[in-house]
Amino acid sequence: MATYSSLLSFSLCLLILFHSCSAQISQVTSRSRQQQQRYQTQCNIQNLNALEPQQRVESEAGYTEFWDQYDEQLQCANVAVIRHTIQQKGLLVPSYTNSPQLIYGKSTSERRSQSEDQHQKVRQIREGDVIALPAGVAHWIYNRGQSNLVLVSLYDVGNAANQLDQLFRKFFLAGSPPQEFQGGSQSQSQRGRSQGRHQEQGRQQEQSGGNIFSGFNQELLAEALNIDTELVNRLQRNDPQRGIIVRVEKEFHVITPQRHEQEGREEEEEEREQQRGSYNGLEETFCSMKLRHNINKPSLADSYNPRAGRATSINAYVLPILNNLQLSIDKVSLYKNAIYAPHWNINAHSIVYITRGSGQIQIVSESGEAVLDEQVQEGQLFVVPQGFAVVKKAGDRGLEWIAFKTNEMAMTSQLAGRDSALTSIPVSVLENAFGISREEGSRLKNRRWEMTLFTPSQSSRGGRY
Repeated sequence: MATYSSLLSFSLCLLILFHSCSAQISQVTSRSRQQQQRYQTQCNIQNLNALEPQQRVESEAGYTEFWDQYDEQLQCANVAVIRHTIQQKGLLVPSYTNSPQLIYGKSTSERRSQSEDQHQKVRQIREGDVIALPAGVAHWIYNRGQSNLVLVSLYDVGNAANQLDQLFRKFFLAGSPPQEFQGGSQSQSQRGRSQGRHQEQGRQQEQSGGNIFSGFNQELLAEALNIDTELVNRLQRNDPQRGIIVRVEKEFHVITPQRHEQEGREEEEEEREQQRGSYNGLEETFCSMKLRHNINKPSLADSYNPRAGRATSINAYVLPILNNLQLSIDKVSLYKNAIYAPHWNINAHSIVYITRGSGQIQIVSESGEAVLDEQVQEGQLFVVPQGFAVVKKAGDRGLEWIAFKTNEMAMTSQLAGRDSALTSIPVSVLENAFGISREEGSRLKNRRWEMTLFTPSQSSRGGRY
């Protein structure tokens, strides 16, 4: 029997905007969908490169890695990206953010346990699950598997739901969060300039981060929670050694639905949504909304080529809550030496994270210059700005990635293949635009008849896919 990796909870009782399971978040969605616009930033990008995390913060039962939010690529896309690695029996403590987020889970298995707590909406997650979280939604994640759980999270700080500045901020209800979560993280160059002058002060500030409860007066908080001040003192305690991923020493008691039961209910909800024909905000409550969809299932692939690979998209049609988040995500698995059709993003930036393998990436700007031409590998990240053309070719071990998109119904236009821009242009136009013969124009238009996923050439094949 298949086993699963972790638990994800949405603790509605802790939220101001979601007082109970009858709260309607989509009234905002349906009313403001037309007026919601992303915060625009300048994208004067002359050069792109594959990015590695710039900081790593240790916790008791795992660690968190940060990509530099001030990097011009992430600034252009107006997003922040972090990666949590949660060890066995590790608990990512409850938190919420100032912006919507998409989480992609990879690695690990799960061991089932009995539960007693009945006060939270708990969902089981496994490798390949995509979790959509609106801004301000408190959640925690527990890994009860036998290996590490890796979570790649994209935060859309340019989203209209973020009413603060264009910095990523995470508000923790527990734990001892590092400074990087508090909206004051600096770029690598900024940190270098100030490190010498403020080294001691920086060490003190790094250890001074506290959770939300830390700032309240003890007597007032005790009265509000109807508890004694000794317990309040434990809530407010700052323990940098534990961090934000703590180890669960005792048995973890949480009632969770069986995975097949959970999937059955979600499939019924999805059928009802499709029967309604569109996303109906007034009929959706937060507790009943589908927040998770597995992107790894081969049977759900939107494009498949037995000699090249498969591609799957999760947009607002598949996961309606993405209407609120204004985000979507793609997952692509390329076989050995296969090519993903050169294309551009029509209405979104694309933030690409390599999940397995290696390959070649080329990105071309509006000036016709290659702003990125690199070999990429697992764990790296890069941004494809809106309109920039990109082509990807897998290496000898294949290439697999997820692409976060800054539009709930992201669209692309291909430069090659059956449904490409070239095939829609008359031969006479191609002939005169490129100064080629009619025969050459016909070859240009018709030689590649596959869609999206291209079989490698004879010279590239060699061996199994």
